[in-house]
Amino acid sequence: MVERTRTEALGPASSQQVGIETRRSASIGRLEFGSARQSADARHTGLLIVNADDWGRDAYTTGKILDCALRGTISSVSAMVFMEDSERAAEIARERGMDAGLHLNLTTPFSAPSCPRGLKERQAKLSRYLRLNFFARAVYHPSLSRAFEYAVESQIEEYCRIYGREPERFDGHHHMHLCANVLFGGLLPAGTMVRRHFSREFGEKPLRNFFFRQFTNVVLARRYRLVDFLFSLPPLEPRARLQRIFSLATKFVVELETHPVDPVEYQFLAGGEIFRWAKASPIVPSFAAR
Repeated sequence: MVERTRTEALGPASSQQVGIETRRSASIGRLEFGSARQSADARHTGLLIVNADDWGRDAYTTGKILDCALRGTISSVSAMVFMEDSERAAEIARERGMDAGLHLNLTTPFSAPSCPRGLKERQAKLSRYLRLNFFARAVYHPSLSRAFEYAVESQIEEYCRIYGREPERFDGHHHMHLCANVLFGGLLPAGTMVRRHFSREFGEKPLRNFFFRQFTNVVLARRYRLVDFLFSLPPLEPRARLQRIFSLATKFVVELETHPVDPVEYQFLAGGEIFRWAKASPIVPSFAAR
């Protein structure tokens, strides 16, 4: 298995690199801020990161994402392993120098013929548990700890094999990389970039898992590198929502999660409409954070 550090130290802190979790109220674009970990100068210079999920899931999905990459409308991709197009997608990413993180998959069946049978069986067991009810991901399940560890480490090893390096960035299919067994089990290498919870938007109702999110936000900030805000590209209406998100990116590090396989999102990205919205905060060419 891949050797992983479980230390939580991210390096020496300084007054210019703030490593604490803060609570901010709506003062920009009428958004209610969730907790965010950021450096002091992030208030003055922002970044817009457009990331495409599900790279390698199948040839069609890979093709739609590649179209967007060739048009310069995405910064990076999140790569799935043990899927039918994973190896071809990895070859494309290596040849083109694409920024690819690991899209941890604990819920959708692995479709690659080469995927070990034991891994498929364990993943199916985890998927049944995680999809059991809304709160399953928030509860640490001791008897499944070995299965979680095996599933995560197997995907890290496979990423290393097909991409030729260890993943420096992690997120998850259906955001299951933030489930209790993965996060509290320390299964992701400390100090890497990890996708945070979706940021709460203005007018959004309190979430059922509010306290779980708040607690995991603290854990995330202590162990990993985070962007300031995370939003999904849809819904595209009302347009005022998009305006608020792109305005935030002029002052903070914002990740925009996209799925170009969706026709509406593909048209917005590949058709170039995103450039009209991102004039004040150009799309960065690779995933970066403070």
